[in-house]
Amino acid sequence: MQRFGVLGAVLLTGLLARADTAAVLPFVSAPSSGVSQTSLDWVGESIAETVRDALASRGIMTLDRDDILEAYNRLDLREHALLTRASVMKVGETLDAEQVIYGTFAFTPAPGNAPETRGSLRVVARIVDLRRMKQSPEFIETTALEDLATLEAHLAWRALALLAPKRAPPESDFRTLRARIRLDAEENYVRGLLAAAPEDKEKYFMQAAVLDPRYARPCYQLGQIHYQRKEYREAADWLAKVGADDLHFREASFLLGLAQFQSGDYAGAQKAFQVVAATVPLSEVYNNLGAAESRRNLPQAVDDFRKALEGDATDPVYHFNLGYALWKKGDFAAAADRFRAVLDRSPEDQMATLLLGRCLKKQGLRTGGERATDARLQELERIKTNYEERAYWQLKSMLAPKTP
Repeated sequence: MQRFGVLGAVLLTGLLARADTAAVLPFVSAPSSGVSQTSLDWVGESIAETVRDALASRGIMTLDRDDILEAYNRLDLREHALLTRASVMKVGETLDAEQVIYGTFAFTPAPGNAPETRGSLRVVARIVDLRRMKQSPEFIETTALEDLATLEAHLAWRALALLAPKRAPPESDFRTLRARIRLDAEENYVRGLLAAAPEDKEKYFMQAAVLDPRYARPCYQLGQIHYQRKEYREAADWLAKVGADDLHFREASFLLGLAQFQSGDYAGAQKAFQVVAATVPLSEVYNNLGAAESRRNLPQAVDDFRKALEGDATDPVYHFNLGYALWKKGDFAAAADRFRAVLDRSPEDQMATLLLGRCLKKQGLRTGGERATDARLQELERIKTNYEERAYWQLKSMLAPKTP
């Protein structure tokens, strides 16, 4: 299987910029709704998140929420402001998107004698095709707020049918995209995404996870929060809850591997990185897999470090790790070549200089009474924290033969 490391600047700025991508903007409260903008902004974000994930699950490249917020900031647009068609097109152009999906929602509170529902929701969506410079007709969905998940699934299916009819399954199948989640859990999760303060984010995500333990998305977010705090065991506990049917499973598995590696669970880290490598053979994944195996003194570490290096021969980390694994097994000549490659790229790397000297003297790790003096030469494997799955799929889709 072909492997990809850091995707070169030419590919990223050239090919990837021309890839077919869709941007799903936050849906905003219609001016005529008469409801506080901030009280239901989570609804518009929930619609956008669901449509975005649904399209991605069918192979359409979608820009994530952070990309869209960055474009809003660059254009000095408020996140939940009602945009003109011209502003929508500017956002799409800034993102290099081929298609932009946007819309509004209007909420009508239920009368006092209808306790079974909070009210009804009307969603209006459009798609702007920036390549052909045309806009689709409106498509409208209405339902009770409590049935938001069904509305989102149907809206996503209609968007997919317009963007890529051949990829759209029967609508009945599309409604099973994910398990039905409690509305209050969805609300808390999205409010967590929208919250500015870290403590508020954690509070909302935790509440969402408690309200519906089947809901993987808040678990992923909580795993990220704990990882950033270097609370690796807690991070691993949350990330392990993200199941294989979740769209972010491989991202969660990669971060799970990092958390387990940092907490000393090298067998767990090896398993997590193996899961990711089986589908997304990126250099950073093979590098981290090799690092976990090397910490366990497994011979296959050398092969996986080689796979990482084959994907990106410019990265000194991959040269160092392969050299280190070869040095540990006593292959001093091959290890010396790798450390020279490191120093060609990073002349200031003192550890590579030291290990090159040990290779030239044919000195491996000391044993016995001298072992303590070599403590600084143990567990030197270097790991990667970046994970470029979206760029991998974009590049792979462009390199694949076009079907008639």
